Amino acid sequence: MVLRESPTVETLTVLLVVFLAQSVAAVVGVEGYLFALAPPLLARPWTLVTNVYAHGSVPHLVGNGVALGAIGLAVERATTRVRFHVFFLLTGVLAAVVQVLIDGLVGAPTAVLGASGAVFGLVGYAVTGNALVHRLVRRLGPGRATPLAVGAFVVGAVVLVTAAPNVALVAHGVGFGAGLMAGHRRTLHAGSGRRLADRR
Repeated sequence: MVLRESPTVETLTVLLVVFLAQSVAAVVGVEGYLFALAPPLLARPWTLVTNVYAHGSVPHLVGNGVALGAIGLAVERATTRVRFHVFFLLTGVLAAVVQVLIDGLVGAPTAVLGASGAVFGLVGYAVTGNALVHRLVRRLGPGRATPLAVGAFVVGAVVLVTAAPNVALVAHGVGFGAGLMAGHRRTLHAGSGRRLADRR
């Protein structure tokens, strides 16, 4: 897949454009209103989408952009542009919504933004969506307890490794877990016989 048709490059472009729009909105004082997802969740429904592509700072954008570039180019080889974009958006929305809901239950409600939940979804997909892991899971037997336990352990480890102040740990864990499940089911995999023209 050439770079101009790459869903990873397209997503990176959207991240950059949204960040530039945030910079303009910050001058006017409406950045949080337009981009951050905050409770009540349906008060500003467009933020379900905008929060996934928005970032709080240049380092935040660069960190997620580098991670997306590294993992996205690998995952996109097995899928179509549409599936990639839908997966990225839905995983990001799910991760952000769960983060906001959990924050509201255990402490003060907070606003979230950033692509890390979606990026962790791609990472999780890459872990379980490959043939080597599928063969390993089949060798573990028909029971689901062992793969689920291993998956839960890996999600917990990812959450702990990425722990830092002002980091949406729940979103990381939810995104990664969703990616693990989707990879296990190979939901992004397109038919191997499809031509490039069919993968747009």
